[in-house]
Amino acid sequence: MFTTNLSEPVSSTGDYPLFAPTVVPAAPRAAAATPPRRDETALADVLRHPGIWRRGTAKAPRSDALPTGIADLDALLPGGGWPRGALSEILVAQDGLGECSLLLPALATLTQARKRVVLVAPPYAPYAPALAAAGVDLAQLVHIDASATDTHWTAEQCLRAGCCGAVLNWLPRSDYRQLRRLQLAAETGGTFGFVFRPLSAAHEASPAALRLRLEPGAMEPRLEIIKCRGRFGEQAHALGLRA
Repeated sequence: MFTTNLSEPVSSTGDYPLFAPTVVPAAPRAAAATPPRRDETALADVLRHPGIWRRGTAKAPRSDALPTGIADLDALLPGGGWPRGALSEILVAQDGLGECSLLLPALATLTQARKRVVLVAPPYAPYAPALAAAGVDLAQLVHIDASATDTHWTAEQCLRAGCCGAVLNWLPRSDYRQLRRLQLAAETGGTFGFVFRPLSAAHEASPAALRLRLEPGAMEPRLEIIKCRGRFGEQAHALGLRA
């Protein structure tokens, strides 16, 4: 679009200007900014969530974690330990492989910081002298002897409440829906959730952020990472564990 400058001097003998009119280009109009669509805004909000990791990004998101006390295991886990506000699933081939000892350093750290630790329906009575020797503050330890029908509900309420540092739950039988509720409860409460399940459940789908397989080895129990949210490369990785 162009405009014509008609302010040029005109001739005394005619009606035409002495010089050709100056043609001045009009300044271009700035294009109106198009507001982002509602679905694009919603997608951006989802992608900013710390629990979302996009494979095309340079690195996995930082994870709030508690060291396991096992240097080799911490080196393999995002954040260097057990994920906070998430469910960690420990699949055990048989009792007595050190599955409880695996958690003792973390439980000691939490209870010494005056964080409540809840044991929901453990298969055996907790042995107080061994727990105290490992540094666990017994005053912060709660044992709930829930029935089989109330185990999931009890653990879910403790995870969701936000007043517990960690919740340990033993589930001989469970399905994806129940595990999903526990995972969401842990996220809501910002709690460390631990679930012990039989090794036969390893082939089942699970919403847990971390899944570990614990089974007998030639010289010592063998611990294997079979699922880990936010971890690059091959998921499966095994290491020895002292029972």
